[in-house]
Amino acid sequence: MRMGWALFLLFACAGLTAPAARSAPPATDLTTVIVIVGIPGDAEYGTTFYDEADHWAKICAQTGAKSLVIGRSPAGPVADRDLLKQALDAEIKDGLGKLWIVLIGHGTFDGQEAKFNLRGPDFSATELALWLQPFHRPLAVIDTSSSSAPFLNKLSGPNRVIVTATRSGEEQNYARFGHYFTDALTDPQSDLDKDGEVSLLEAFLSASARLAEFYKTEGRLATEHPLIDDNGDGLGTPPEWFEGVHAVRKARDGAAADGALAQQFVLIPSADEQKLAPEVRAERDKLELTVARLRENKAKLSEEVYYSQLEALLLQLAKLYPARPSP
Repeated sequence: MRMGWALFLLFACAGLTAPAARSAPPATDLTTVIVIVGIPGDAEYGTTFYDEADHWAKICAQTGAKSLVIGRSPAGPVADRDLLKQALDAEIKDGLGKLWIVLIGHGTFDGQEAKFNLRGPDFSATELALWLQPFHRPLAVIDTSSSSAPFLNKLSGPNRVIVTATRSGEEQNYARFGHYFTDALTDPQSDLDKDGEVSLLEAFLSASARLAEFYKTEGRLATEHPLIDDNGDGLGTPPEWFEGVHAVRKARDGAAADGALAQQFVLIPSADEQKLAPEVRAERDKLELTVARLRENKAKLSEEVYYSQLEALLLQLAKLYPARPSP
């Protein structure tokens, strides 16, 4: 279960239940997904990219998320780059609703700047970072293109999850990661912690495992190595550093582990998750991140201090849930 066995026992003993569902959440609480399809080049790539975009749109339609796909329809008088800029300008900058930005296509890197290739003018990692500066709502950018790693360095920040298909701008071959990531979002096998939903982190780990298996089965040298960053340090963590949904390795400089925030980004919520009001979910997520940081620092604390702080956090989490009525 997502909340962990300790919190589950605490709820059970206290006679607590999940809060009632809240209808018609305000616009600031709604999830938005913006999918950008780049110029395919070859027709084969176009079919793959369009299928991925259609899959994202289908997921959004099923879950009620607001969605916009750019680059899938025939080109119009306004360039795709400008359509993206206009869409971001029109989006709510604050609130509890998560914003997902998905880049499907090819990328380039000239040794200085990475770009995502569009019909018409491209946009660079620096430009996208500038466009996203006003945003303070939870944000995820999934860049499935080649040469995408520099986007992670440019876009990393607080309350953000950044996923790239490559670990450097020099990995310039066609990236297959996006295909596996899109499939993983709706595959029950991707639910690694068996809580009834697939998080962004779980989709990343599942897709990465399938990608590695592809290269192994084909006997090819892997030309893409996905990364995820959600702690704002701009370093990124490779999938092999995880066991289950927890990072078990750290960078040599002791940088904080990634993954806890990405585990809270869920596009298709479970029935239990849908019962939570957005403000309750936000407070729950905040406390869970604090628990994750505490567990990360467990070795630095005495056993008494660690469990005392953990108990206090679990009690705060329990207070978010109403008591069951007496029989």
